[in-house]
Amino acid sequence: MINKIVSYIMVICLFCAVPQVVFADETVITSPHAVLMEASTGKIIYEKEKDVQVSPASITKIMTLLLIFDEIANQNLDFEDEVTTSAYAKSMGGSQVYLEEGEKQSVETMIKCIVIASGNDASVAMAEHICGSETEFVKRMNARAKSLGMEHTNFEDCCGLTDSDNHYTTAYDVALMSKELITKYPKILDYSSVWMETITHHTNRGDSEFGLTNTNKLIRGYDGCVGLKTGSTSKAKYCVSAVAKRNGLTLISVIMTAPDYKARFQDGATLLNLGFATCSLYEDKSTVKKKVPVKKSVQREGICENKKKFSYLDTEGKSLSKIEKKIQLKESVEAPVTKGMKAGEIQYYLENEKIGSIDLVFSQNIEKARYVDYLKMVLEKFFRNRD
Repeated sequence: MINKIVSYIMVICLFCAVPQVVFADETVITSPHAVLMEASTGKIIYEKEKDVQVSPASITKIMTLLLIFDEIANQNLDFEDEVTTSAYAKSMGGSQVYLEEGEKQSVETMIKCIVIASGNDASVAMAEHICGSETEFVKRMNARAKSLGMEHTNFEDCCGLTDSDNHYTTAYDVALMSKELITKYPKILDYSSVWMETITHHTNRGDSEFGLTNTNKLIRGYDGCVGLKTGSTSKAKYCVSAVAKRNGLTLISVIMTAPDYKARFQDGATLLNLGFATCSLYEDKSTVKKKVPVKKSVQREGICENKKKFSYLDTEGKSLSKIEKKIQLKESVEAPVTKGMKAGEIQYYLENEKIGSIDLVFSQNIEKARYVDYLKMVLEKFFRNRD
């Protein structure tokens, strides 16, 4: 026990002394593949063989959930929509919630079944509802993965039940899709943080209640844990993408191919402890609006503002209260101006070192003045002077 504490203290000391963000020490955890990421910045705090391709098991469902929430955001799907279970969806083995063929459940109930109980049947039912078939849904999964920069991932099903060598991902890619899901659709955490829930089966044989218990034991055993997904098969061994929040900091701890289920959660918690012990987050959520002269236009000037918010993760114990902002704007631009065109930037400095920046962009289109516009301006000035 003493050796473990000493080792942990040495890890923290080393981590604080190293200027780079990425920190790797194989003695920290027993699992062979892992990533610890801060959610708002995507900054990697810890890595261990993060790009090695491994089987993801039910962590696959993170992408399935992401596509479901994409559909809801695009108004192609509603939480109250009814989803009918096919014979194929019912036939799924492994983790399931025992949906019957022809059984109808709401999208929200299906989400609960997927994220809490890791229901393979619910995942396939949703895939078929959205794309008509699991095959078409998987094509969309792979396209979404590519758009996120998941360079070492390929899906062959929507639930991770397959043992195919062509169904793979990495610890880093899992962190990427986890980040996308929880930051773009934080409502998922309302479901992934539930420890126990009850659904009602509606079938031809009548109604019956069925209990869902979260497969992520960190929900109950780790302070601040709010998700996200576990997975295990004989090929993938034991995996978890654990999300925890404390003091405004959200961390994603990904553990892949752990030797047993206890190691999966112990290693996940160890990385979360490391992150919360060594990291602090600065966030600037303010909106800056500035005017920039626009030549050869009727409006003469345009409004620019920051569309993004700035976040900075410190891992060296610096005082984030000393961060300074500097605004740099173009003296003027020439029409035409398109909405979103860069007009300047907000630069952030800590101890005289630039730590990042965000763009200031025009918030509207500004057309170039025409001959008739110039004539109108001359006439207006002429009559105004006469008055």
